[in-house]
Amino acid sequence: MNDALLDGYGRFRTDQWAQQRERWEALAAGQKPRTMVIACSDSRVDPTTIFDSSPGEMFVVRNIANLVPPFEMGGGRHGVSAALEFAVTQIEVAEIMVMGHGACGGIAAAMTRVFEHSPAGEGGFIAHWIDLLDDARDRIVAEHGNGPEAVRALEMEAVKVSIANLRTFPFVPEREAAGTLTLRGSYFAIADGVLWLLDEETGVFSPA
Repeated sequence: MNDALLDGYGRFRTDQWAQQRERWEALAAGQKPRTMVIACSDSRVDPTTIFDSSPGEMFVVRNIANLVPPFEMGGGRHGVSAALEFAVTQIEVAEIMVMGHGACGGIAAAMTRVFEHSPAGEGGFIAHWIDLLDDARDRIVAEHGNGPEAVRALEMEAVKVSIANLRTFPFVPEREAAGTLTLRGSYFAIADGVLWLLDEETGVFSPA
């Protein structure tokens, strides 16, 4: 463990732990977050920082390009699907937010296909993950070409793809119909720190 991590832990124990001791003691008995956030693994877009949340307030899943795969029973391990199932059916979160972001490396890779045909360990795992965006990329390229405008459009489109895939899990639309679960899309622009929210009826993102 490097010194920076240990120094950070020291500050946590001195400040946050000491100041919120009662909260941590309560959390030791269990969690009941209201919101699940599905975000990118990118180190610049930490949801708990962006939303200024306290421990226990969010159930967070992070992966390359903030993607949700469609519902399927077979195949390999299902980390995102398991986390989703746990959040919705066990913790019973009331809201799921998919948060995309600007300057996303995973989206750039999906756009350029830089890892296509790469073996595992040299980009193959990445390629097989971001191929979830193949259809969306083709639509974006047909409309916008391959420039910066297309990349930003795909960053936002990835949020919509993940929301659509969330609804392939039977327990999600069931709870939406019952009024106990809401899906939201958002996009964080790193350069200016602005959060954009998706209006699903229009398909348009607007600043929060």
